[in-house]
Amino acid sequence: MAWENQTTNSDFILLGIFNHSPTHIFFFSLVLGIFTAAFMGNTAMVLLICLDTQLHTPMYFLLSQLSLMDLMLICTTVPKMAFNYLSGIKSISLASCGTQIFSYVSLLGAECFLLAAMAYDRYVAICHPLRYSVLMSQKTCGFMAASSWSLGSLDGVIEVAVALSFSYCSTREIPHFFCDVPALLTLSCTDTLLFERMIFICCVIMLLFPVAVIIASYVRVILAVIRMGSGEGRRKAFITCSSHLMVVGMYYGAAMFIYMRPTSDRSPTWDKMLSAFYTILTPMLNPLIYSLRNKEVARAFMKVLGKGKTGE
Repeated sequence: MAWENQTTNSDFILLGIFNHSPTHIFFFSLVLGIFTAAFMGNTAMVLLICLDTQLHTPMYFLLSQLSLMDLMLICTTVPKMAFNYLSGIKSISLASCGTQIFSYVSLLGAECFLLAAMAYDRYVAICHPLRYSVLMSQKTCGFMAASSWSLGSLDGVIEVAVALSFSYCSTREIPHFFCDVPALLTLSCTDTLLFERMIFICCVIMLLFPVAVIIASYVRVILAVIRMGSGEGRRKAFITCSSHLMVVGMYYGAAMFIYMRPTSDRSPTWDKMLSAFYTILTPMLNPLIYSLRNKEVARAFMKVLGKGKTGE
């Protein structure tokens, strides 16, 4: 390993995103509020879908997987960032950095494929409603979810293994609030061009392939919705699909901007802002976008509240 020739202190320094000015203290407090809302919202979604048998359908099963991924994603980055900011200890060990990279990359990849699976689910529900129970069986949903987790984990293993095999210079200050691969590569003493090309290829597979599936699914969905005779059915279909497309646009747009550019074109400030957007803000918005406008989720929530009051 290239690390053997490095100094005994192999820890990295996370420069973070906030200082202790009044403005940054306000934004740090805002991030903690968003983290709390995202944690509670995604936890509530997972529990509601597990507890309410009427939500045991393919769409809600996939949604529960999305909420679980978002929950794990915010817990991968925000707690460490908050601890470093509050304690003033900005170091992160090599093992912790590798774990953070693996978790972060795996969850991003898994969510990419899961969003494609959710688009396919909506395509089947709207375009082939009579065959929905066959095409989206419990076995098929389980396979889609397991494949998403597995492919994301494979991408995480590859990227963390290669990223931590490079030699890094004496300056170990990462211009980010977590161990992100593009930010880490700026510290390498060796040529990382081959690895950057590998990342680009991974992004094509992990981002563009699911996007192609999503676009193909929704083109079919839009055509089917236009041909619908029922105005109510058309409205309901557009509401469901627009929620998904809103999430897809936010998530993929930021991810492509960060990971499909060469290192020479990167701006640490922009990378930190966009990373904060889709690792902190998007996990909070997903439960709101998918759930608040959904009568079935609202009914399940009121049902749970009713049981709680009865138990009292």
